[in-house]
Order: sequence, then structure tokens, then C-alpha cells
Amino acid sequence: MAEVLRTATAMTKNARISPYKVRQVLELIRGKSAADAVTILKFSDKKAAGIILKVLNSAMANAEHNYGMDLDKLYIHEVYANQGPMMKRFRPVSMGRAHPYVHKMSHVTVTLCERQGGKK
Repeated sequence: MAEVLRTATAMTKNARISPYKVRQVLELIRGKSAADAVTILKFSDKKAAGIILKVLNSAMANAEHNYGMDLDKLYIHEVYANQGPMMKRFRPVSMGRAHPYVHKMSHVTVTLCERQGGKK
């Protein structure tokens, strides 16, 4: 019988950045320990890194405060970015016409688990 994992989750909704750009940064931290992920995100110069860092810090605080997990044993169990709503806008162009464009938004979710025993 599989052991049930305790997880701590945090998410942000309607982050004003496209999910494609967020997923590029998420690939850097997927499966890493929480401390390593924080270091990677702090030294990344992408806009998405700041958004993900806030969500990761929130998930770590949830793990410690709500579940009493050890911060040194936490690792990123699951992390993903989904498409949020889109703001549709129009830009005026020549001859009285208008061209549409969209501002995309993302929902970013981070789930943390505790490492078991001697696993690295």
C-alpha cells in the first residue's frame, strides 16, 4: 500500500504574464529541493521568476505553519502554469482600421512535499 504524502500548495491567479513564459522558468525548478529552487529563482533575470518565487515562499510558509513540515526536507512535488483569462484590446492602425491583440494571464500552482527517510 502506498504511503499518503502530505502536501502544501500555494497558487496565484491572474498573474499578468503568459503561461508560455512562466513554463520556461518552471522547468528550471521542477523536482528540486525548495532551498535550491529559491536560489535559482533569486538569480534568474526573468519576470516570471519573481512571480514564481512569491508563490514558492507562500507554499513553504503554508507547509511550516499549517502542517508542521521541516523546511530542509521540502521539495517541489508539482509545479505548473495554466492559461488564465485574456484581456482583449484593439490598436488603431492606418486608414481608420483597428487590429486586435490580447494580454494573456496565468494561474501558477506550486505543490511541496517532504522527502522521506534517507532519500536524496
